Amino acid sequence: MTDESIIGLFTARSESAIAETQRLYGRYFYSIAYGIVWNESDAEEIVNDMYLQAWNTIPPAHPDHLKAFLGRITRQMAIKRLEHNTAKKRGEGQYLSVIEELEECISGDDGEDIPDMLALRDVLNRFLHTLPKDVRGVFIRRYWHMQSIAQIATVCSVSESKVKSQLMRTRKKLRKYLMEEGFSV
Repeated sequence: MTDESIIGLFTARSESAIAETQRLYGRYFYSIAYGIVWNESDAEEIVNDMYLQAWNTIPPAHPDHLKAFLGRITRQMAIKRLEHNTAKKRGEGQYLSVIEELEECISGDDGEDIPDMLALRDVLNRFLHTLPKDVRGVFIRRYWHMQSIAQIATVCSVSESKVKSQLMRTRKKLRKYLMEEGFSV
C-alpha cells in the first residue's frame, strides 16, 4: 500500500489507515521513540499517541511524505516525553548531551521566528546532501535518531573514536556552511 493510499484512508476516516500505517512504518516510529526515551513502555505510548495525532491531523493536513511527516511527530512527542521525564529526575539524558554538541553550530531562539526556522531547515537539508552517504548516515543517526556513539559505531562497524571524530569534523563543516549561508553561529 502506498502513502497516498493510506492518506486516502485517513481522509475517508477509515480505521484501517492506522493499521496500514502501523504495518508499514510501525517499527520505524518505535525506533525513533525508543532511541530518544530509552524506555519500551514510553516508546509504545508515544507511538500510540502519534497515531491519535495522525488521525486528528490528516485531514486537513495532506503530507507529501507520510513516513517523514509521522516520524517528525513521533520525534517531537518523544522529545517532550524525555524533557518531562528528565525534569522529574533532575537529570540529563542522551537528548540533552546531543543538543549540547550542536549548540556550537546552531543557536536556538525558542522557535519564535518561523521564517528563519524554515530557512535553517532548508540550509540543513542542502548541507546534508553535500556529505558522503556514510557521513550523512552517522550525522542523522546521532542528531535525528539520538543514537549513542556506541550504537552508531556498532551499526556502522567502525570504532567509537572514528564516530566521534567524524561527528566533530561534520559539525565544523556545518558551522562553516551556516556562516557562508548567512546564519550567525
